[in-house]
Amino acid sequence: MTHTVPFVLEAWSRQRLQTVERCLDDWVSANLDTGAAPGAPADLVAAMRYAVLDGGKRLRPLLVLAAFEAVSGHRAQPSTAALRAACSVELIHAYSLVHDDMPCMDNDVLRRGKPTVHVQFGQASALLAGDALQAMAFELLTPSDGSVAPDVQARLCALLSRAAGSTGMAGGQAIDLASVGGALTEGALRHMHQLKTGALLRCSVLMGAACGGASALVIEALAQYGNAIGLAFQVVDDVLDVTADSATLGKTAGKDADRAKPTYVSLMGLARSRAYAAELLGQAHAALALAGLADTSPLGALADMVVHRSH
Repeated sequence: MTHTVPFVLEAWSRQRLQTVERCLDDWVSANLDTGAAPGAPADLVAAMRYAVLDGGKRLRPLLVLAAFEAVSGHRAQPSTAALRAACSVELIHAYSLVHDDMPCMDNDVLRRGKPTVHVQFGQASALLAGDALQAMAFELLTPSDGSVAPDVQARLCALLSRAAGSTGMAGGQAIDLASVGGALTEGALRHMHQLKTGALLRCSVLMGAACGGASALVIEALAQYGNAIGLAFQVVDDVLDVTADSATLGKTAGKDADRAKPTYVSLMGLARSRAYAAELLGQAHAALALAGLADTSPLGALADMVVHRSH
């Protein structure tokens, strides 16, 4: 009789997170001005490191690596392309948080359990750190040493730029800012979050799939998976904003209600929002089944984590 070993997300994540963390640490400091070799100013690098390292769920890098493994069919060391993609999407996420927290946008003072970057380093340094992190994300995707094929570089840059730009994350943030104090329909709220939060999560999955050489059919199924968990993440975020405290979240709790921002909870209520998150989780698992891949355990477990998380 064959016994299947149950998949344990924590064990799977641990090694991959150590690799991602080490690479982020190395790459963010790679161009530091040492005096002997002129590079980035030390104060700027300090703000960048503060924004990226020692905090966060690293969900986006894990999605990249999980999708790569599912498509490539093995759980060996990630390819150079997959690892660079995993780190690049985290740099984009980090830059977006730095800018979103600034007084001109969400004006938040707490992120990942510590003062936000503009509180710690000043607004000008925070703005520049975010700019530099965004640029570095694309630098990582375009190494000149031949380790990532040119067609893969182009595909990854196209995916990430679209997910982060005016028809993705930045566009969603613009809608979010414009909606403060107003009312949105459920469809409009869904559209906003598909751009603001969902686009980058979906992109993470598709970048991993691209690194693994996925077929068009698999890419379509994984895109559906990414859409479902991207929206589920925001629904759960809205729920946690009213049910968890700041210490648990690592960021200011209740700020959406304080700023009169439309959320799933304000529109649908707490019970319906939780039910919707569960529905989206079912859609995510159905999409993985549709992909027809041999092993999607990490992707399935990450979807479960998104919906059942406490912070």
